[in-house]
Amino acid sequence: MEGHLFEPSLYTVKGIAILDNDGNRILAKYYDKNIFPTPKEQKAFEKNLFSKTHRANAEIIMLDGLTCIYKSNVDLFFYVMGSSHENELILMSVLNCLYDSVSQILRKNVERRAVLESLDIVMLTLDEICDGGIIIDADPNSVVSRVALRTDDIPLGEQTVAQVLLTAKEQLKWSLLK
Repeated sequence: MEGHLFEPSLYTVKGIAILDNDGNRILAKYYDKNIFPTPKEQKAFEKNLFSKTHRANAEIIMLDGLTCIYKSNVDLFFYVMGSSHENELILMSVLNCLYDSVSQILRKNVERRAVLESLDIVMLTLDEICDGGIIIDADPNSVVSRVALRTDDIPLGEQTVAQVLLTAKEQLKWSLLK
């Protein structure tokens, strides 16, 4: 492979995953169907990735021909994967954007329970950062401003099911307290 030039591509990110401290998937998206076409292969890769990184004190690993950049916090592991010839700094900017955006959305409470409770917003964050493997935005502030729309301002028809249920729960709670 030495001396072989690769064509530049916008498809920088091969996958993004958030795993808990047991290596179980909280959220994962793979953008290249040729790498891990089935959920079974994806989970096997995630288990292997977790086993190699959960005790390591690094930020990068080469695994199964992929450059994997990662970061851990409390009980979560954030991963961004790119091809073996991808620029690590670009992948790191995606990882930092994902982590910082999630941190802002969860008000610095980046842990498993909080991510699961706001999974819809975390998934939207992922989609705002990367679409089909193409990096759309690497600035956490602009991602958060687009994702964190206040539910009060959104017409009912455009709210997610989670937002509607949360609003209904709040209204029920207040009606019971009166």
